[in-house]
Amino acid sequence: MEYFKYRNEVNPGKGKMLVSEPYLADPNFERTLVLLCEHNDEGSFGFVLNKPSIARMGDVLEGLKGLDAPVYIGGPVQQDTLHFIHQCADLEGATEITPGVFWGGNFEGLLVNLDIQKMNVDDVKFFLGYSGWAAGQLEGELKTDSWIVSDRITPELIFETDHQEMWKKALRIMGGRFSVYSNYPADPRDN
Repeated sequence: MEYFKYRNEVNPGKGKMLVSEPYLADPNFERTLVLLCEHNDEGSFGFVLNKPSIARMGDVLEGLKGLDAPVYIGGPVQQDTLHFIHQCADLEGATEITPGVFWGGNFEGLLVNLDIQKMNVDDVKFFLGYSGWAAGQLEGELKTDSWIVSDRITPELIFETDHQEMWKKALRIMGGRFSVYSNYPADPRDN
């Protein structure tokens, strides 16, 4: 869209967030936030933070009938895989993505922590699938202004913000001209 020129001020990288531009036409990423877990010369991957599925964890894994946690659509790639991010710093095998936010780790340990209430379901987000880009692909999408890169990511935004408000809130947190973008209607004809 020629009339939008965001010009990213932040480079993509691990722990950064991709904020979709207001009128991104791809239904997989319309008004989404993607937490980048990896970004290097081989490509990038992350999880869409604000696109819940209709499933709950008890529906996804038969042995977890008692776990009433939402499951999000992490992206269009390998939607038959389960991933998670969380706030448990001492979970074995977890990788810190950004301060206070961790990816993966020992799944059984996570379940134990939930069972003994060392953490609650609001401290973790589960995803089916992920978002991935081949080498150079994300850079190409940034050049066409499909994404705005943000380094203003907090555990509160990820784990405590309602998914319906997350995209707007992320833009407002970025401030300046991005705050204006948060008020754009979903359909430009409604302007």
